Amino acid sequence: MKSRLAAPLVAFLAPLLLYGGALVSQYGFGLHPCEMCYWQRWPHQAAIVLALLALLLRRNDKAMRALTLLAAAAIAVSGAIGVFHAGVEYGFWEGITTCATGSGGPVTLESIMDAPLVRCDAVQWSLFGISLAGFNAIFSFGAAALVLTLLRRGSTSAA
Repeated sequence: MKSRLAAPLVAFLAPLLLYGGALVSQYGFGLHPCEMCYWQRWPHQAAIVLALLALLLRRNDKAMRALTLLAAAAIAVSGAIGVFHAGVEYGFWEGITTCATGSGGPVTLESIMDAPLVRCDAVQWSLFGISLAGFNAIFSFGAAALVLTLLRRGSTSAA
């Protein structure tokens, strides 16, 4: 693999894996997302699209680098939302006051009443005292830093 493609490839795979992990935890393990969990997914979705475009436009170095940089920024935004969400979960600060359901289908009164009510300040799962929001923050910031490092190295190496 050429070193200049490493950054957009990581910018594509990292949010794809993080977003995929969120979907597996939701549909495979029954961990219903709260409103802030959904907020963390949007930047990952944007990063996936941006990085895919960067890979498709790899012949245009400026476009590829700009799109990869935007993907890294989107990944970092998800990490920042993860920090905010983890702070709410640990009681460091107040979160949003509304609650959301894990419903993804058509919205009917019956579906609203049957959907689980998920609070943003309740940790559903943790490992070593770190919630899923905390792990998203750690992995997202790590991935964004790696993408930026690879971008910088790709610009200084011979193509």
